[in-house]
Amino acid sequence: MMRRNRFLLVLFCAAVCCPILGAASEARAARRPNIVLIFADDLGWADVGYQGATYYETPNIDRLARQGMVFTDAYANAANCAPSRACLLSGQYSPRHGVYTVGSAVRGSAGLRKIVPVPSNPNLSAEVVTVAESLKTAGYATACFGKWHLGKLKPTQQGFDVALDHRSGRVLTDKSLQFIQDQRDRPFFLYLAHHLVHSPWKSEEGLIAKYAAKSPAPGHDHPVYAAMIEELDRSVGRVTAKLDELGLSEETVLWFFSDNGGVGMITSMAPLRGAKGMFYEGGIREPMIVRWPGKVAPGARCSTPVIAVDFYPTFLEIAGAAPPKGQPLDGESLVPLLTGAGSLDPRAIYWHFPCYLQSWACVQVPWRTTPVGVVRKGDWKLMEFFEDGRLELYNLKDDVGETVNLARKMPDKTAELHAKMRAWRKQVDAPIPAEPNPEYDPSERWVADPDYRGRPPHILSPGLGDHFAKALRLGYDGRP
Repeated sequence: MMRRNRFLLVLFCAAVCCPILGAASEARAARRPNIVLIFADDLGWADVGYQGATYYETPNIDRLARQGMVFTDAYANAANCAPSRACLLSGQYSPRHGVYTVGSAVRGSAGLRKIVPVPSNPNLSAEVVTVAESLKTAGYATACFGKWHLGKLKPTQQGFDVALDHRSGRVLTDKSLQFIQDQRDRPFFLYLAHHLVHSPWKSEEGLIAKYAAKSPAPGHDHPVYAAMIEELDRSVGRVTAKLDELGLSEETVLWFFSDNGGVGMITSMAPLRGAKGMFYEGGIREPMIVRWPGKVAPGARCSTPVIAVDFYPTFLEIAGAAPPKGQPLDGESLVPLLTGAGSLDPRAIYWHFPCYLQSWACVQVPWRTTPVGVVRKGDWKLMEFFEDGRLELYNLKDDVGETVNLARKMPDKTAELHAKMRAWRKQVDAPIPAEPNPEYDPSERWVADPDYRGRPPHILSPGLGDHFAKALRLGYDGRP
């Protein structure tokens, strides 16, 4: 009799519990994915272990690369901070919102600027519906912890429920973990926008000592910068551990990216040419990883060129959210690439920088870039420098270092891409600087200061001089 009663009790419990467990399982399966975007500041394409760096140590980022999909040809929309962030959050190319650079477009010596640059909008307009606003409308909890850099409106005025800016990566990570904990029962969008590894370059003494004692690698030999990269990597590890702890990893799309290339005075992007502030590959190609368990195959690699304006439509599709009414989005959803369900139709991607970015006082040329427009389609990349109309054409498949300008050797390909660039500029109403600068003085010469006393301690990494000077010189006069 007792055996029979125990058997009936088991059946009763199964009858009661199975529907509950089944309902919970269905609810979990039906939940829209969380989206976590970890956005580094000035971290270069070559600054992480999975890209071949040996002096810098990034075990958590490298583990993320093994768990998710690495995009080998992923691009920021600009070569410096503010426009890159404006494009990412708006889903629009720079000419649509007018944020072209950090601060004033009038940079460097007036006597060296041949043309008058286009003014840059210092603010992301309130009329722009950010990706956070779209996700919030769709029921997501939203948080911005870290660098905003988009003008007078605060993140909480542009779609984020909570926001905090702080220089400490630890503080930002702590706030992010608490947000994940608090919102674990509903879908959330976390934008963790680190100040790491931007200047000022400083870190924990113990970490600095660790790298000071380590053998350097070519172009990677700065112990303070290496320590900051390890701080960033620890943050990635803490976020992934929290998602694992709460059982949220399977329900979360985790995205890792950077806003522009590494600073050329402190790290090398080799084999890429150039660095932050330049529209050669070293200034705009970024490390990018997406982990989405059950959707993205671990260890996958994608060589399709993608760009940060693609994030907005991708996040909308992941969330099942509607696009903003009346606001064009310039990117495409990357979900087919992530899931392996398809590919993107062949397309071109663009950059427009009608401004100047000055170089540092201790190098031999005045500009990191003069006003320039860029298009990439397939393996081909064309650059047009607005000061003199110079064109540079590169085959990135065969020449990722952009060492051989093919513009004269391949006039048909040059004309094809130039026509595409001009048509795009007309479509987005991109202003082209053309007015001669009345202050331009053709007799003025740039003179580097070899004893540049204004530099912070350790700004110059001794192994980088030749590499960076070559990259800048190539960028300035166009000679391969």
